[in-house]
Amino acid sequence: MTKKYFNLFSVITICAGLLGCGKSSERNTSKVDTSQQDASYVATSEPSGAIAVGAARKSIKDKDEIVLIGRIGGSSKPFVDGIAAFTIVDSKVPHCSDDEGCPTPWDYCCEQDQVKENMAMVKIIDSKGNPVAKDARQLLGVQELSMVVVHGKARRDSEGNLAVLADQVFIKK
Repeated sequence: MTKKYFNLFSVITICAGLLGCGKSSERNTSKVDTSQQDASYVATSEPSGAIAVGAARKSIKDKDEIVLIGRIGGSSKPFVDGIAAFTIVDSKVPHCSDDEGCPTPWDYCCEQDQVKENMAMVKIIDSKGNPVAKDARQLLGVQELSMVVVHGKARRDSEGNLAVLADQVFIKK
């Protein structure tokens, strides 16, 4: 991915996160069909040495190998259409609870001030380093607020945003 597209992708992700606190009359509570999972991207055991998103944003450098843990969310639409990519948020940041009346608790609208420094983009790549052109929900069997552990290479942009070009994802139950 060229730096131009990476920076654009990062800006769009941050803007979506900041605007994600809108009220919606629909709540996405549907379960994803895990029968379509692609075993080549889903890890069967949890990778060791996972670090939280907030800590990684402070310490990980561009192109470092990384194992990162977080919860899918950060905006009202954390999944990227057309490719297997999504944002994750450090699990120390509390998502909105059902009793707060938030229709999209994964957008963290109740804690939006903490999200920017505790969020990372995850993009699933194939063996050639190309983004996988399949929705992550079907590829991995995940949904909003799923806790995941991802393994891959870190990518940093000039604003300090963190992305992971992931080759494996473990879904915590």
